[in-house]
Amino acid sequence: MKTANKSYLAKAEDVEHKWFVVDATDQVLGRLAVRIATVLMGKHKPTYTPHVDTGDYVVVLNAGHVKITGTRKPEQKVYQRYSGYPGGQKEITLKRMLELHPERVLQEAVRRMLPKNKLARQMLKKLKLYATDHHPHQAQCPEPLPLR
Repeated sequence: MKTANKSYLAKAEDVEHKWFVVDATDQVLGRLAVRIATVLMGKHKPTYTPHVDTGDYVVVLNAGHVKITGTRKPEQKVYQRYSGYPGGQKEITLKRMLELHPERVLQEAVRRMLPKNKLARQMLKKLKLYATDHHPHQAQCPEPLPLR
């Protein structure tokens, strides 16, 4: 009788988290968000396990300088939020969001690419966004973001 090979399942205490840094200047928003979400989930590692946070930390610099493709997208794309009260629905365009909170545009794009569960909220905490070149994470020795 043959024995089947067992699949490897990572345990939370065995996972080692690395730090990656990426400069978002002139990178396309959606393509960059896909790469960041992949690293946050840990899908770039051979030890990826869906129910364990095997992902790494990502530090994004110049988050407000991402490139938006499409000529009308800054005026047409709308972000909505709702306070829970009657008449509490707020809308803001992509153009206005880039002016007021440039890092939130990339954060929302990445958040929407993560799974919709508690684990995703834990993964999103490992994303560090900064609108400038400076960040307080020099001590972790960040590496460049891995390519697919």
